Amino acid sequence: MKAIRRFTVRTVLPEPIRPLARLASNLRWSWHRPTRELFAGLNPRLWTESGEDPVGFLGLVSREELQQLAADQSVVERVRAAEEDLDRYLEEPRWYQSLGPDAPAAIAYFSPEFGITEVLPQYSGGLGILAGDHLKAASDLGVPLIGVGLLYQAGYFKQSLSRDAWQQETYPVLDPDGLPLTLLREPSPDGNGRPLQVSLPLPNNRRLLAHIWRADVGRVPLLLLDSNVPGNDEAARSITDRLYGGGGDHRLQQELLLGMGGVKALRAFQKLTGTVAPEVFHTNEGHAGFLGIERIQELMAGDEALTFDEALAAGRASTVFTTHTPVPAGIDRFEIAQIHHFFQAGLAPSVPVDRILELGRENYADGNASVFNMAVMGLRLAQRANGVAKLHGEVSRGMFSALWPGFDHSEVPITSVTNGVHVPTWVDSRISKLARDQFGSEAEANGRWDLAYNVSDADVWALRREMRAALVEDVRKRLRAAWKKRGAADAELGWTDNVLDPDVLTIGFARRVPTYKRLTLMLREPERLKALLLHKEHPIQLVIAGKSHPADDAGKKMIQDLVRFTDDPEVRHRIAFLPNYDIAMARTLFPGCDVWLNNPLRPLEACGTSGMKAALNGSLNLSVLDGWWDEMYDGENGWAIPTANNGASPEERDDIEAAALYELLETQVAPRFYGSTVSESAGAAGPSTASGAEKVPTHWVSMIKHTLSHLGPKVSAERMLRDYVNILYRPAAEAGRSAGANSYSQARNLAAWTANVRSAWPHVHVEHVDSVGVSEDPQIGDTLQVNAYVALNSLTPEDVSVEVAYGRAEESDTLAEITVMELKVQEDLGSGRHLFSGSLVIDRSGSFGYTVRVLPRHDALASKAELGLIVNA
Repeated sequence: MKAIRRFTVRTVLPEPIRPLARLASNLRWSWHRPTRELFAGLNPRLWTESGEDPVGFLGLVSREELQQLAADQSVVERVRAAEEDLDRYLEEPRWYQSLGPDAPAAIAYFSPEFGITEVLPQYSGGLGILAGDHLKAASDLGVPLIGVGLLYQAGYFKQSLSRDAWQQETYPVLDPDGLPLTLLREPSPDGNGRPLQVSLPLPNNRRLLAHIWRADVGRVPLLLLDSNVPGNDEAARSITDRLYGGGGDHRLQQELLLGMGGVKALRAFQKLTGTVAPEVFHTNEGHAGFLGIERIQELMAGDEALTFDEALAAGRASTVFTTHTPVPAGIDRFEIAQIHHFFQAGLAPSVPVDRILELGRENYADGNASVFNMAVMGLRLAQRANGVAKLHGEVSRGMFSALWPGFDHSEVPITSVTNGVHVPTWVDSRISKLARDQFGSEAEANGRWDLAYNVSDADVWALRREMRAALVEDVRKRLRAAWKKRGAADAELGWTDNVLDPDVLTIGFARRVPTYKRLTLMLREPERLKALLLHKEHPIQLVIAGKSHPADDAGKKMIQDLVRFTDDPEVRHRIAFLPNYDIAMARTLFPGCDVWLNNPLRPLEACGTSGMKAALNGSLNLSVLDGWWDEMYDGENGWAIPTANNGASPEERDDIEAAALYELLETQVAPRFYGSTVSESAGAAGPSTASGAEKVPTHWVSMIKHTLSHLGPKVSAERMLRDYVNILYRPAAEAGRSAGANSYSQARNLAAWTANVRSAWPHVHVEHVDSVGVSEDPQIGDTLQVNAYVALNSLTPEDVSVEVAYGRAEESDTLAEITVMELKVQEDLGSGRHLFSGSLVIDRSGSFGYTVRVLPRHDALASKAELGLIVNA
């Protein structure tokens, strides 16, 4: 018999231990070890049974046991101390509070997914985990962030395998009442007022309603919009059914709800709680881009009644856009007619629909004018933009260069902030304990990564073996469960008890499975891989995990090919594929692997933070020089897989790079793990010799220590958040304040000035350039005077910057190693013509060249390329 409806009844706790409910509802427990230990100590069996979920755990404890706990003074005291510690964490000044009053009062962070804990499965992969780590690090640093996202009824999907190794997806429905969430309600004496809701008009006189759920991520509130509410028709209720599900209209409505509904939810939250209005809006990937349209609507319909151009100028000033993909196929694109259809319904009644369409239209030389590109809109709605690694910044500048025609790729106004990972979430508790035991809790709290050098080689090696053994145990359990789901009987699965060996070099590979990440590159030469797995002196073993998008059959075929290889009885004790990769699996996988493998097609990996999480635990990286590894590989923290950069075909490229991978494993990685060693006395567990002494591979351990001490600070999300605050958030807040001051006078001025400049720009040109002061035989140190005669027509010299750019001239006359110097206006020649001059010193030998160009100039522009206007001589 099946229930027609299911809901979760929350536990009522006795007064002495009532703070447990608060501790359970604040997701700080997901990275705060003492809070987790408190819950685990109350009833270890039920804690494990609950999946280490405090809300679920409290639901499993009987009323009688709760009464017993409430009568135990030692328990009550521990609960009280934990609540006091939480209060201190939430209220005490932290790093951000030392920045002074000019720092943004609040920052809104919009993302389509958030990976905070497996208990709240609202993530699919790296983008969501990054967003979750962004919130956690903001909380730890005291950054006043407010997260905005969607609450998906079924999250992403749970992955299993069929008997023939084909990925299968299931979508178990989540009950918000069983999650660490609070429904926002209108104020009422009994606290049970009507749920707050936002409303968006849809075509055909329909409406999309959404409730707002709040998750507390330490100090950071996260608002999640849920369309599965009374008042919506069946189609509208399913808008938030699952992450990245459905077709074009479904995805578009999700993104309208996230962006436009998200701003409405923020305003409702502000009114309910008295929270200050965000001074900065951060659009994490193009999915949330419509937030900019809602802000323009607010400004056009508000008391100041700005025009579209004025509202655009004001909104852009305080908006940051982060792009996460170097792959055009990873960007959401809709038909222009589709966008027009939805906005005609009155989503932004004050905003001209044709202006909305132009924001996302690919109306540049190599674009498609009938396509609305969410990343293009994101860039046009934000004055500041960034990629997520240095190389990704370069790739993004090239990828979007058509929006800034005439500019060198290096001048495209997209910077980079390299991603980081939240250390307390991802570092293994054994490493934390070792740091506490040897150096004290202060060293652990302050992130003293350099102290890794003070740990003995034997202790490091023993710790690595302990974490590897924990992974082996976890893999055996998960593999057995996975095979049972594939239909195997218990009698067939005895072999799973001996899968993997805690003394064998263990290599991990876990991530989403799009084709460019090349899950199956390791299978390029199956016999060579078998030889590595079964080598008598230095075998390797592989643990692999990852989900393919439900609509990506090519990715599913990769998983099937790999799993069929792992099913071979000859090697299945050395290689395992684990279905349903999630945060819970990752917490054992990263620490347990000696080497983390990553072999994407360069430069298609935006950042790739999984290798960072492995490095935090002393794993060495073996990766193509892409994403974060391109800037942080130093020769002693792992190995770089050479890439085929000789114009090879895709097939040849895979052959070349797979061969390079095999060679590294055969000649460097495995021999170093097993090879040159010195004996040290050690009482810890580990592979033992006949004499009973522990053999420690000193070179390998030195690489572990180097990785911990050098990469630890660089890959932390705290470093990332500080970069966002200093490079993007603070300048955006200052620009936003300036734009809005004195009834938006600067925004109005900038809009009028921009319109004037765009109108006049076709008539701006450099008439003539001459130079004096250089002899027939120029030498280093000579002074060159450059005179540029420029027709500005209706513009004034104050409207422009006239520059000379000079450097080494290559055979094609392209300039390299460029220096730019501004020329000063010397004379008004009449009829809108002006002479600009300046002197430069020739500072290099060899081929030398220069050119002159004209760009718009205004104090409110964040970069000289911002308007995409340039006149080259």
